[in-house]
Amino acid sequence: MINFLKKQRNNLIQSKFGKYSIYAIGEIFLVVIGILIALQVNNWNENRKNLIKEQVILKQLRAEFKSNLVQLDEKIVLSSQIINSSEKVLKMIDNPLNVNKDTLYNNLSVLTLDPTFDPISNDLIVSGNLQLINNLKLKNSLSNWTSDVMSLREMELEWQKMTLNVNFPFIIRLNIYRDLANNQYKNKSVPIYILDKNVRQKLEIGKSKRSVNVESVLNNPEIESIISRAITANHVTNLQSLALKKKINNILDLIEKEIKK
Repeated sequence: MINFLKKQRNNLIQSKFGKYSIYAIGEIFLVVIGILIALQVNNWNENRKNLIKEQVILKQLRAEFKSNLVQLDEKIVLSSQIINSSEKVLKMIDNPLNVNKDTLYNNLSVLTLDPTFDPISNDLIVSGNLQLINNLKLKNSLSNWTSDVMSLREMELEWQKMTLNVNFPFIIRLNIYRDLANNQYKNKSVPIYILDKNVRQKLEIGKSKRSVNVESVLNNPEIESIISRAITANHVTNLQSLALKKKINNILDLIEKEIKK
């Protein structure tokens, strides 16, 4: 009898332990599920916040690259103007008869132009925001942007050095800068590189009373080399500018697709 009671007691304990074990496992399972759900919700919230931040960055980049594109187009126009005017001067050198002085000086004045590209820079790499860009192709293009711009600036720097160290001293030695400047400003046009295109500021310099004759300018031993270098230097930078313009357009296309998602 006593053995029977002991056996029943042990069975009851084991039965209760089994129920408690199942209950405990169930509780643990529910806690784990709850934690996983909480983590999932938290991740979803973080992803949603990051997507919102990405859209803000993309729209800012779109505005910046559109502005960069406008500036780059202006630079290409100026460089093309230098090339076209320099080619006209070469023709005058080759055919010096009946060359109009004002026409010559209008074309020579491009030697004082210094078109440079100074884009708006949103340094996503330094700020760490580049990681918010999900499109891998766009991310790579943005990563390479700084080096692409530097390649163009290196070429621009060569022309800038020539403008300051060769062109201006040459023009001053010829004593024709006043006449060049007078021709530049007398039409009252606004240079393309001026920030405010609506500005109308009259500037009168007048012609020099010590003007040199056309023949002495065209026969100067330096002019042909300087003009030829103006053509080649700006031709190369324009090729680089056009390549960069293509990259900007590709970046804008990628940004637009990501914004519209």
